[in-house]
Amino acid sequence: MRMYDLILKKRDGHELNKEEIQYIIKGYVNGSIPEYQISAFLMACYFKHLTRKETFLLTECMRYSGDIIDLTDISGIKVDKHSTGGVGDKTTLTLAPLVAACGAKVAKLSGRGLGHTGGTIDKLEAIRGFNTSVAMKDWIDQVNSIGVAVAGQTANLVPADKKIYGLRDVTATVDEASLIASSIMSKKLAGGADAFVLDVKVGSGAFMKDIESASELARIMVDIADIAGKKACAILTNMDQPLGNKVGNALEVEEAIDTLKGKGPEDFTELCMVLGEKMLKFALNIPEAEGRKLLGEAIENGTAHKKFLELIKAQNGDITALDNLVNCKGVYAFKAENSGYISRMDTQKIGIAAMVLGAGREKKGDELDFSVGFDFGKKIGSYVQKGEKILDIYYNDEEKLNASIKALGNSITIDEKEVVKKPLIFDIIE
Repeated sequence: MRMYDLILKKRDGHELNKEEIQYIIKGYVNGSIPEYQISAFLMACYFKHLTRKETFLLTECMRYSGDIIDLTDISGIKVDKHSTGGVGDKTTLTLAPLVAACGAKVAKLSGRGLGHTGGTIDKLEAIRGFNTSVAMKDWIDQVNSIGVAVAGQTANLVPADKKIYGLRDVTATVDEASLIASSIMSKKLAGGADAFVLDVKVGSGAFMKDIESASELARIMVDIADIAGKKACAILTNMDQPLGNKVGNALEVEEAIDTLKGKGPEDFTELCMVLGEKMLKFALNIPEAEGRKLLGEAIENGTAHKKFLELIKAQNGDITALDNLVNCKGVYAFKAENSGYISRMDTQKIGIAAMVLGAGREKKGDELDFSVGFDFGKKIGSYVQKGEKILDIYYNDEEKLNASIKALGNSITIDEKEVVKKPLIFDIIE
């Protein structure tokens, strides 16, 4: 078997078989196939696309390229949730303890942020002392004990995906649905959960900018889970504006806590309820209406917030630090330049502005400033007067503040006419 022949076969639109895909993945991981040939193969996949069968085979080959996590020692059905990434998306921080408070088992592996999208692990590390590098046995024991654990991915989890994604990132082959689906689902399947709720973001702050491409990605991921014998559903959600009001690591932890206390923003609270009722449907085998009732009761009676505190303490976080998470030099009011209705937000630009401020990373290894970020008082559909505050910018460095203000630039559009807001949930694919 020669890599040249496999590149040619895919370039000409033919389907690769299991042995051929195994040869490609194994050869790239062990170094026998050079990067320039894998780059050519990825470009062939980008233009000719992968069939469902090829996509599943690629997913399986990457899944088994490193460690496989065995969760059989955790009693009950283990449910996981994944988001394709967005701005202000602190959903795991609220959802994991909320669902666990209702009796589900949540063994969550999460990642760090890069570019304009934030990472759950970064947000949790805004809490002093919180340990995201939990030994596997301790992680499993914690889920059995309190129902929830959230940790960073192990170094040898799906190494093939790490190598391939790094190459896709520099060869303009990131935004291809089959390759995205294989990347996501190889990690999810290797993580050992029994069921998955997939939050697929759509809009200016997401990788998938339109509903058609997001639907395609969602269907591929649900198909992969189905073929693998797992339960899954995908929910297409709006990322044409930041989720909730707050963007930035410590600020998002604050908002997650507020939501667990029943005081969160309407859009973020509703998304947690929709995702949560799906997770409970899989984990407890109950109707969605019953799941929503349980979620509401857990917030109302305080058990959801109590479970969050249990999670923090179990992973060595300092709960006394939760009352003073945001400790920055100053707060700058970003104001409207004219009167009218906010009709559009370029959420990717907003995410980049937060990154410039210090809330995110431009490249791996960049240090984060946990206290900085944005707090939006106005969003799409809001009416603002000229000079009225749209958001607060929390900052520690005036040079970065000025760069962030410049980056916000024309990210927010104000029109004279009132606009029709898009729904929070576009579609549910099961």
